[in-house]
Amino acid sequence: MNDAEGNEPLKDFIRDRVTADVAAGAYPSVVTRFPPEPNGYLHLGHAKSICLNFGIALENAGVCNLRFDDTNPAKEDTEFVESITEDVRWLIDGWADSVISKETFFASSYFEQLHDYAVQLIRDGNAYVCDLSLEEWESYRGAPELPGKESPHRNRGVEENLDLFSRMRAGEFADGEKTLRAKIDMASPNLAPARSGHLPHPPRGASSGG
Repeated sequence: MNDAEGNEPLKDFIRDRVTADVAAGAYPSVVTRFPPEPNGYLHLGHAKSICLNFGIALENAGVCNLRFDDTNPAKEDTEFVESITEDVRWLIDGWADSVISKETFFASSYFEQLHDYAVQLIRDGNAYVCDLSLEEWESYRGAPELPGKESPHRNRGVEENLDLFSRMRAGEFADGEKTLRAKIDMASPNLAPARSGHLPHPPRGASSGG
């Protein structure tokens, strides 16, 4: 899609990947999402994400879902949901309002599905229950010049992990006492995975933050 002056748009690695998938017919259509947390108002950083996600949907005749990342619904406020929705529609009005989904989505609607994904990751040997506290994990995750260290609980057996995860969901442990973590490469120079190597919260008690 060219701009108003007929110039070719600037490309980036995300658009390159989408273009390649469209050319290969990898998916029937392009669906993106804008996932704000409903615990505050929109700020400048959100505008960048809005331009990216609604822009890619617009460029590919797709749809962009407004999907609130309410991982802790008890602490979210409907005031922020309403404010964010109003601001998003104002920002895309006359530009990308044709691609926003008719339905508004919430991450909390999929907690049971996320829980099932977590169980599957455990069964596949790609996730484990970790006992490290947040403070301890900080010392394990590494730095740009220093590889991270693997948790001493990383190699727990599948059955033990499934048992602990089930007990986490039942609320048997204190909040933060145990965390479900993905088995990522702790020696990777890319620190982003090491900093987000824990899985999102499934239903109450299934996973503790950190």
